[in-house]
Amino acid sequence: MSFLLKDQLGREVKIDTDSPLRIISLVPSQTELLFDLGLEEQIVGITKFCVHPKDKVARQEKIGGTKNLNIEKIKALNPTLIIANKEENEKEQIEELAKHFPAWISDVTDLTNALEMIVSVGKMTGKEKEAEVLRNKISEKFSVFSAPLRDKKSVAYFIWEKPFMVAGNRTFINDMLQRCGFKNCFQNLSGHYPEISEHQLQEAKPQIIFLSSEPYPFKEKHMSDFKKICPSSEINLVDGELFSWYGSRMLQAPEYFRKLAKKLQH
Repeated sequence: MSFLLKDQLGREVKIDTDSPLRIISLVPSQTELLFDLGLEEQIVGITKFCVHPKDKVARQEKIGGTKNLNIEKIKALNPTLIIANKEENEKEQIEELAKHFPAWISDVTDLTNALEMIVSVGKMTGKEKEAEVLRNKISEKFSVFSAPLRDKKSVAYFIWEKPFMVAGNRTFINDMLQRCGFKNCFQNLSGHYPEISEHQLQEAKPQIIFLSSEPYPFKEKHMSDFKKICPSSEINLVDGELFSWYGSRMLQAPEYFRKLAKKLQH
């Protein structure tokens, strides 16, 4: 038997329920979700950037990076389901894989999309009940989350150094910033992750600059460089996983955001 399930791009994906599940995940946050739903035995391949849960991913077959997949290796693993993402993976590579295997593609730009993704993954993998429980827990944590910011502070959220790249509009990061009570000073630029110059940063005059731990691994040594560019801005290192991972890691995000917002309220 089989059933059709639309992915978040509106594509119909045929899921075969007779064949044993052989899942390849091409997205770190969705890989962690699969493990947390209890699908360890069904996962046959992950990317080299899939780092959680640490005690389990080391034993998994690696099929390249999120944007540089080893297509031949994936074909040899003969998956019955590939879980990808519009933003994280390259369109041409996913289109090639979709010719041979069911490829379900997520498109997550806010909390609502993320919760829908979790439920859909549960439906595809026979973990619908577990996915709904997880969805409800995350939804409840965000519903009671109240950032202690009285005034919206402007923030520039950096994901890359050379060139400077920031989180723009219609990104999951932007949605999380808004939920924290911050105002993204680059949300009006075109593109999800626009490149900016030092001059643009100085013109924007963000009250706060966030340097994310991923995808570029900003460290304390980078803080002084940004302070030279924007002396009046408060520079902070932030956990990129909690701002950008839209799977089960969202359970940890509201408490992290609460503490971060409280720290910056002065």
